[in-house]
Amino acid sequence: MSGHTLAVWIELGLAVITALALLFVTAPYGRHQRGGWGSTISARAGWVIMESPAVLWFGAVYAAGDHRGDTVPLILFAMWQWHYLQRTLIFPLRMRASGKRTPLLVVGLAIGFNLLNGYVNARWISQLGRYSVDWLSDPRFIAGAGLFAAGWWINVRADRALFRLRGPGESGYAIPRGGLYELVSCPNYLGETLEWCGWALATWSFAGLAFAVYTAANLVPRALDHHRWYRDRFADYPAPRKAIIPFVL
Repeated sequence: MSGHTLAVWIELGLAVITALALLFVTAPYGRHQRGGWGSTISARAGWVIMESPAVLWFGAVYAAGDHRGDTVPLILFAMWQWHYLQRTLIFPLRMRASGKRTPLLVVGLAIGFNLLNGYVNARWISQLGRYSVDWLSDPRFIAGAGLFAAGWWINVRADRALFRLRGPGESGYAIPRGGLYELVSCPNYLGETLEWCGWALATWSFAGLAFAVYTAANLVPRALDHHRWYRDRFADYPAPRKAIIPFVL
């Protein structure tokens, strides 16, 4: 077994561990912030730090690959960076993070995952994978790229709706309305999950599959926690609304 294949299996193993852990313990950041998890850092700084490896490390591993200048790997690289530059630089600048803290433990775990996941996926697309230009017309790439774009749009639109719930200087939470929020509590998580399922299709790789599985393992339990939180906090929370999958979950 190659080192890369082992790393992919490790990521899949982490997905199982993460899903099981998050079904019993709510991750202590964001609206679920609470004490008892050690030293903390400002939420905005923590977000930038923990997401940065997905941009910088991924770029470094990609640049070391023999196929870094080929057309399809460059398009896949651009898709990845399109997502992570937005998540690393734009999202934290817009988040209402005044006074919010994130445990350094959470930041450290996220950095570790992003280093592993960045290596697994960048190494595949720029070195181990074989993509001719014909791959751009393959139904798997077309469907995957379309799903990735749709998921990105859903994710960004949902985040924008959350940002607009509070004006400058306002605090507290409100029930989000409109768009997919009429169907699920966490369309942002639905969008991100769809993105990386699209990535798995577009790359048609074990590495991409591992990332899609881990994303679902991390975000589905988180969405269930958010859904319960909304229901507990707001007596008038819409009863038909699901957590992350419309009409299902």
